[in-house]
Amino acid sequence: MRKPNDITLKEGIGKLLNVYKLKGKFDETTIIALWPELMGVAIGNRTTQIYIFQKKLFVRIESSVIKNELMMVRTGIIDKLNERAGSEVITEIVFL
Repeated sequence: MRKPNDITLKEGIGKLLNVYKLKGKFDETTIIALWPELMGVAIGNRTTQIYIFQKKLFVRIESSVIKNELMMVRTGIIDKLNERAGSEVITEIVFL
């Protein structure tokens, strides 16, 4: 039986991340982990390095053809990543 002050595990973890100011880093880690899943196997296999610094996602891709294609759909990728994270984690993508 639930008591009136009980909260769900999801709410508890969310409060914990907010109190210790870890929410931003947790969201960034989520974005990096989701990159291969959201972008597909071909792009995921050709991505050699990915990191986030000051709300910019830096992605190193081996193939120049894929890099040019991704530059054209940059805003769509940003929207998709932020939607999956649940908040605005990325404002810009830099392809290296």
